[in-house]
Amino acid sequence: QVQLVESGGGLVQTGGSLRLSCATSGFTLQRYNMRWFRQAPGKEREFVAFITIRGDTDYADSVKGRFTISRDNEKNTLYLQMNNLEPGDSAIYYCNRQTGAYWGQGTQVIVSS
Repeated sequence: QVQLVESGGGLVQTGGSLRLSCATSGFTLQRYNMRWFRQAPGKEREFVAFITIRGDTDYADSVKGRFTISRDNEKNTLYLQMNNLEPGDSAIYYCNRQTGAYWGQGTQVIVSS
């Protein structure tokens, strides 16, 4: 049973930081590319960050230089470190396994002005 469980969201002021986690189970994390997406009210779900099985990364232009995606295959956990947060980062953040289109329940991030 494939499961993705996001955590670490919360309320933070502009310029603050949060570290999101995605605990995975039901598969071997090291064999899959993983992604983070986010969705704000009234907007489409958008790509945030991508990490390959080798650890290579890619980011949306809007978060480049501020966010860092990483993985700990031993702990079967995916991370998203978010620094210098802006109000535009407010959204529900979702963990995604690229192959199979698996999603977690999301964790909400609110950045106050």
